[in-house]
Amino acid sequence: YKGRPYHPDWLKEIGGRILVADHNGVTPLPIPDMDDPVIVKAHLDFINRLGERYDGHPDIDHLDLGSIGWWGEWHLSGSKNCKLPTLENRMKVVDAYLAAFEKTPLVMLINGKECTAYATQHGTGWRADSMGDLGSFSPTWNHMHNAYPALIREAKVQDAWKTGPIAYEPPAAVAEFVEKQWPLRWIFNYALACHGSLFSGKSGKLPDDEHFRQELERFLRRLGYRLVLTEMSHPSKSQPGAKIQLAMKWQNVGSAPCYKPYRVAYRLSNDQGYEKVLVGTVTVNKWLPGSIELFTEEFFKEPKDLPPGDVHAVADTISLPDDLLPGTYALSLAVVGQEDTKPVVQLGIKGRSEDGWYPLSKLTISR
Repeated sequence: YKGRPYHPDWLKEIGGRILVADHNGVTPLPIPDMDDPVIVKAHLDFINRLGERYDGHPDIDHLDLGSIGWWGEWHLSGSKNCKLPTLENRMKVVDAYLAAFEKTPLVMLINGKECTAYATQHGTGWRADSMGDLGSFSPTWNHMHNAYPALIREAKVQDAWKTGPIAYEPPAAVAEFVEKQWPLRWIFNYALACHGSLFSGKSGKLPDDEHFRQELERFLRRLGYRLVLTEMSHPSKSQPGAKIQLAMKWQNVGSAPCYKPYRVAYRLSNDQGYEKVLVGTVTVNKWLPGSIELFTEEFFKEPKDLPPGDVHAVADTISLPDDLLPGTYALSLAVVGQEDTKPVVQLGIKGRSEDGWYPLSKLTISR
């Protein structure tokens, strides 16, 4: 906004240098000088204190690594008299985020180029503006055909999705997709093919359009990880204190891996109120989805449906409690958190109970 500072009031109090920028002819726009040593020091200290307070916070899914440029998007487009800070100082900011947030996943805006390449090489994902744009800004240029392919190649982030999440936001509100009659299946298949995990629809009203609703639901059903248990076998009878071996087949039919080492757990229960949760050794974060080749001539004609991931044959072992009484027990399964036994993932199979567990079979215990 014209005349409104692009920084906190206390920046002047610590002696930080303020620049007067313009944006497409609008001026004055006061912004901090990100190369000023005073501001660099305060900026890095701020990131460090953010990490001390919020790294690993259960309410934060991921953090956008962005506090440089307009909207924190690593550019000052439209400004004739101000430039981004030096590459050295931009890298200091990236390093500060990497050091401060070791638990919370990070994403880096894709147009950060050198910084995006560096950040993803150190485990972050990336974020892309204007997902779906097929002509919002120019009749001859758009993000889907021109920007994304070039930026992904330049930053060499084709495989970044394997270690960090990919996040999108639309150019304006998603209603624009319908208003401009853009091909919904084409857009959403493109986003899945790039292995997206997150989609910010912004705060606009969704179109009152049944076809849009169907395509959006189809997209969201596959966006991120979607874990399917296709088979599980185990002995039908056992004894207290014995070890039970379970053989399973799992498949990720979504578009991205689960980036957290959630655990597969098993629950024994009976009609008398007994309940015992046993956590195995299997984690779900290594199961990848399928892939297709990006940005070929065929891809731009019509991005294909993303194939499901490989089927993983998984073996697990649990030790039954020594005090388990004879009788028949229901054996349920769930994917639980890293530090507790609360179900955290809704699987892509039927049979989920209200408490998040999936009753799958029976186990008979005798002395």
